This record gives sequence, structure tokens and C-alpha cells, in this order.
Amino acid sequence: MRRIEAEVTRPRPGLLTLRYVVTGAVRELSLPPLAAPARADGLWRRTCFEAFLRAGSGDVYYEFNFSPSTEWAAYRFDGYRQGMRPAEGVEAPRIEPSSADHDFELRVSLDLGQVPDLAAVAWRLGLSAVIEDAGGGISYWALAHPPGKADFHHADGFALDLPAPGSS
Repeated sequence: MRRIEAEVTRPRPGLLTLRYVVTGAVRELSLPPLAAPARADGLWRRTCFEAFLRAGSGDVYYEFNFSPSTEWAAYRFDGYRQGMRPAEGVEAPRIEPSSADHDFELRVSLDLGQVPDLAAVAWRLGLSAVIEDAGGGISYWALAHPPGKADFHHADGFALDLPAPGSS
């Protein structure tokens, strides 16, 4: 694998669209088989794409996991790795995987309009991926890593500002 790219848009206040592209020897990736698009835990143990989202500067944040299988997860945290529970008000995202010889793409559309903490306010976003290779090796990718061991929950990983649509 040579690189992972991500594209993010926020076309309206509660909608987040993501596009992850893995470029390189896709046949060397371990991709889970397609499954029914359902909520599932432990997706991060295999190839999985993630988004961490915080509204404003508070301690509350959300973790979203998107599997190439089309399974997904959504969690709410009260603070850094504290108070984890399933996020309420999150509708099933649309997850569309596609694969070619030299790239794998995952498109996600996530409607967060019913999540009270994520109303029409600015967001801080952390993007990450857990990639498992065919030999079982795991690598961790992120838009920004804090110093030391990979930690997608760390505040330094929330590196992208997404203003509320319509704000300047």
C-alpha cells in the first residue's frame, strides 16, 4: 500500500460525506466480506475507516467506524476515552465499497441531523484508518497522529475544522 487519501464534505448542517481511497497493491489488503449493513462492535480490529467528530471545544466526541463489509458503529464519549456508549440518533450510514487492481475506495454518507450534540455548529474532525494486510499485520493511518503510540481518540488527532454550512 502506498497511500490513503480522504475527501470530506459537509453539504448541509447534519450531513457528512467521506471518501477514503487506498492506493497500492489492493490484493495485499485483508478486506472483510460484504455483510448486511448493520451496527456492529469491534470493527476496528480489522480493516476499517473511521471518523472522530467533536462539536465546538467541549469534551464530548463521537467515533464512527465504517467497514468495507458495510457494517458500521457509532459511539459517544463524554471525554477522552471516558463514558463510551452507543451514539443515539445516528441513522445507518450509506457505505459503498469498490475495488480495482490498484485502489480501494469507500464512500460514506452519514446523516447526523438527529444527534443533538452535533446540531448546526462547527465540527473538529479526525480521520483515520486501520488497515489489515493479507498476512494479518495491522497499520494505523490518520490525518494527524499525536506524539507516541497511535491514538485516534487524542485531541491532537482532531485536525480538520469543518464550519457549519453557510458560515464563513
